[in-house]
Amino acid sequence: MVEETKNDHGFIGNTIIGDDVVASIAGMAAQEIEGVGSLGKSAVRRALSGAFADAAEKARSGVAVEVGKRECLVDLQLNVLYGYSIPNIINEVRKKVAARLLEFTGLVAKEINVRVVGIDIQAKKPASRVQ
Repeated sequence: MVEETKNDHGFIGNTIIGDDVVASIAGMAAQEIEGVGSLGKSAVRRALSGAFADAAEKARSGVAVEVGKRECLVDLQLNVLYGYSIPNIINEVRKKVAARLLEFTGLVAKEINVRVVGIDIQAKKPASRVQ
């Protein structure tokens, strides 16, 4: 995003928000939704490539963006947790990603395309034996 601004002090300048920043914000926002397991690849591919990725790279994994001056397009690939309604999760993800992008960058998400690529199974917590 490039924005030319002139503030009260008379300074003129451009603000550029990189695609990786927008992708990271979108990825982290999607993961805030209950029922979203992980972003990107299937569990096997994620395990192989995830060992060498840092936190920012993991947040961008499965996220592609096209950023314009005022709008952006977001493509998300995600895994959902077993037992959650996929249509409900998708609606909540779209709302959260759009809100976070507007809040943090001022960009309007013109399209948020979501592709469900897998199901993650939650590990069951053992029941407590203490009564």
